[in-house]
Amino acid sequence: MEQIRLIAGLGNPGAEYVGTRHNMGFEVIDLIAAATAVELTGRKFGARFGSGLFEDKKLILLKPQMYMNRSGQVIATVMGFYKLTPDQLIVITDDMAIEPGRIRIRAQGSAGGHNGLADIINKLGSNKFARCRVGIGRCPGWQSVDYVLSRPSQEQRPLLDDAVVTARDAVLYWLRSGIDRTMNKFNKGPGNKGSDGKGPDNNKQDKKKQSDKKSLGKVQKIQKDEQQG
Repeated sequence: MEQIRLIAGLGNPGAEYVGTRHNMGFEVIDLIAAATAVELTGRKFGARFGSGLFEDKKLILLKPQMYMNRSGQVIATVMGFYKLTPDQLIVITDDMAIEPGRIRIRAQGSAGGHNGLADIINKLGSNKFARCRVGIGRCPGWQSVDYVLSRPSQEQRPLLDDAVVTARDAVLYWLRSGIDRTMNKFNKGPGNKGSDGKGPDNNKQDKKKQSDKKSLGKVQKIQKDEQQG
């Protein structure tokens, strides 16, 4: 039987939202698409959609285009079409409760005040799906809605770039190893980059940084193209 995994990144469609804190899910999906050579050229189910093979699994990437608070119906439609169960889904979101530069992986749970997750839980009738939360932090004196819909400062942007790269790595690890091992690997340590228990390999780290920089450059180009319509 074919193994299928659905990866949904949350955000808001439209040029005015490109690069905002609330669109971290879209950015992670773009990085995963680049890493897996899955093209997000489809327009189905009210979403930008792409599918392909990743190792031994069929991979479906999804960027719902119905605005954050209505993401649930899009995901529920895709899951119904492919006859998926919640354990085959992971959702990527921003999270103000997590400091910028960090991520948090969960196997299930509440919406935690996130309207996109709340709508998904409502439409699926279940909260038993994995989620990858990308930290965007809070800013004293800002209304929450203004903060999440604004673009990060020059000082904060590199931290968010690190976080979306780590989120990409975590989701790819989830595809290979499952949710428990992914939580163990990525929910600990300063900057929570993930740890394999081995000593540093500077050459490998340098090559990875160069590769990540190229991938982020591709995502930034995608963002500019989307801003221009």
